[in-house]
Amino acid sequence: MEEINALITLLSRSLSMWRFGFFFHEMALGLFTVLLPLYIVGIGGSLVDIGVMSAIGLFSAIPFSFFWGYMCDKTRRYKRFILLSFLSLAIILYLFTLTTDVYLLIILYVAMQILHIAHEPSKNVLIAESYSRQEWERTFALYEGFTEIGVLIGLLSGLLMSTYRFGTTSMLLLCSLLNLAAFAASIMLITDPLFVFERRLVNLEKTVNFAYRGIILASKMWSGISIGGRLKRENLLAFCSGLVLFSFATSVLFTPLPIFFSKDLALTEGLVFAVFVLNSGGGVIGYFLAGSKSRDQEGKAVISKIVLFRSILAFLLIAVLQIPAYNVVLAMAILILMGLFYGLFLVNVLSISMELIPEGKAGLFNVLVSIGGVCGSFIGPFLAQTVGFIYVFLTTGIIFLLSYVAFKLS
Repeated sequence: MEEINALITLLSRSLSMWRFGFFFHEMALGLFTVLLPLYIVGIGGSLVDIGVMSAIGLFSAIPFSFFWGYMCDKTRRYKRFILLSFLSLAIILYLFTLTTDVYLLIILYVAMQILHIAHEPSKNVLIAESYSRQEWERTFALYEGFTEIGVLIGLLSGLLMSTYRFGTTSMLLLCSLLNLAAFAASIMLITDPLFVFERRLVNLEKTVNFAYRGIILASKMWSGISIGGRLKRENLLAFCSGLVLFSFATSVLFTPLPIFFSKDLALTEGLVFAVFVLNSGGGVIGYFLAGSKSRDQEGKAVISKIVLFRSILAFLLIAVLQIPAYNVVLAMAILILMGLFYGLFLVNVLSISMELIPEGKAGLFNVLVSIGGVCGSFIGPFLAQTVGFIYVFLTTGIIFLLSYVAFKLS
């Protein structure tokens, strides 16, 4: 009870108004993410079409992740890139309603991915530079938890609109209007930080601390004292590899997953949205659990455990295909836990990435996520269509295990 009261107090104190623009954006994203694969299949497209669309979109966004990250750090103006992203998405989502040609939709989706990524580096830096290092985990958790509620509401909107027979065009228009609301809210509520130095201070502190530990160990060796510990820097390559593999596995699983529930488990469109509502609800719980206390000293250990648990859950999805009587209930339970662990993972990995990624390369985090997403968003639907979902779940579990190994080495 005390932790809940402390969390409520922290939420009321730290929930800055600027988050509301992202709240509306995530509402649109939650609705659109589940709607898009169902829409593509509904107009005669295939799982491979979905995979190609996702892969091309994410691949095209990779160089722009570097570009947007470099530009926001160079100009130290973050608001303009957030506004550009939200307004562009509102326009593109409206254009989605004007065609049912799969190839035109792929072109629009690629443009959307390139412009969507414009706000991500700015958002991460805005949080890192507006709060001290001690508050990063809690602040990222509050941001992600608050915006995940937006995703949850977006999914509930999809559920209600499907139940009352609203067409896809109406849903896409709602996505467009929500991004327009995000643009309007961000104009009024977002302010660029006056000073940008917190990440520099953190890197300087880490360098001084590393040098200090080196001097202490050298002094002990000189004095003939037995040394129990060892001097070790973070393995950036292993950390980046773990992040890419985690994104790869997540994308392999979640890109074709709405079709799994729609076709293999024979759920209606409304029930598919309901399943992802539960997944998003698990994410909300995970974000707020991550923000209930600082994990500065145990972040990497937490990340490794979470990735291992996600691997186990992916393997458990195979049982969904083997137990027809309870397959929907089991799948829902697994997705709730998937969402919870993802919330814990993202908060910790975002905080650590702000330490490790140097200034001027703020887009690197999104580049790594996109690289994994490119591979997974094509391979997942391809495996689902050619050999079945059992191989999707098996592949996902194996890749999560490889990610676990990489994070342990970091």
